[in-house]
Amino acid sequence: MSDTKKRDLIGAIKEKGKTLEAEMSFFDHIDVLRKHLLRALAVVLVLTAGAFYFTDFIFNTIIMGPKNPNFWTYRMMCKLVERFPSIGSDFCITKIDAKIINTEMAGQFTLQLNSCVMVGIILGIPYLLFEIWLFVKPALHDNERKSASGFVAFASFLFFLGIMFGYYLICPLSINFLTNFTVSPEIENTFTIDSYLSSVMTLTIGSGVIFQLPVIIYILSKLGVMTPAFMRSSRRYSTVLILIVAAVVTPTADPYTMLIVAAPLFLLYELSIIISANIERKKNKELYGVSTIRKN
Repeated sequence: MSDTKKRDLIGAIKEKGKTLEAEMSFFDHIDVLRKHLLRALAVVLVLTAGAFYFTDFIFNTIIMGPKNPNFWTYRMMCKLVERFPSIGSDFCITKIDAKIINTEMAGQFTLQLNSCVMVGIILGIPYLLFEIWLFVKPALHDNERKSASGFVAFASFLFFLGIMFGYYLICPLSINFLTNFTVSPEIENTFTIDSYLSSVMTLTIGSGVIFQLPVIIYILSKLGVMTPAFMRSSRRYSTVLILIVAAVVTPTADPYTMLIVAAPLFLLYELSIIISANIERKKNKELYGVSTIRKN
């Protein structure tokens, strides 16, 4: 065998070794991620099992709450009308005329199971974020770890803030409109319990996800994908988009409801701009600092 062929063979073996090492490293990371997710799943299962103990409270008080005219949101709206009559009497909700039925033999058992699972997932979000942080943390530099040390607390706070916003504002306003809306008086509004539960969960959890906007902007800004200049220049388009989302989520006739829903979204967008600008300022400071040191 010639020297050239020997060198080619040795080079091929080295390259194959590097490929195998990279593949093992990838699968090792997958295995570590699997362990983190399994621990998070175990916590969700424990919380779900605990939720079964409070089934009556979860279903009758929490899930069916937005359908009750005595719900906190409706009472506060009526107090606003009493204090500011110019708002209009339609803003005060005293009746929600809708009938909810079960059409499946195992429907109520499935309802109880799904309700407890969703409660377990919602309560387990902070621990899931913590496990994600433990998985990502070893790959970060010291300065990145310090800057992202409050990730779990901040993301969890925004998620539960969004949950409360969706449950106490978006959910009752949407349910009131959809249950009382009729095309013809000949058609009676009768909803299945699956449809009602799906609407409550979608509006509530969806709000929690939307409130993660600052976290998403933080990550994109760190990656250099998002900049504060772009967000400021797109403010007019984001304003229109937020108003459209508010109108779709709470399809009521009065403008007050839409503005109540849109206001937190505007604040989230402005907060995201501040976060992105802060990250860009730190990057420029580090870059110019390194450049000055090199020149000296």
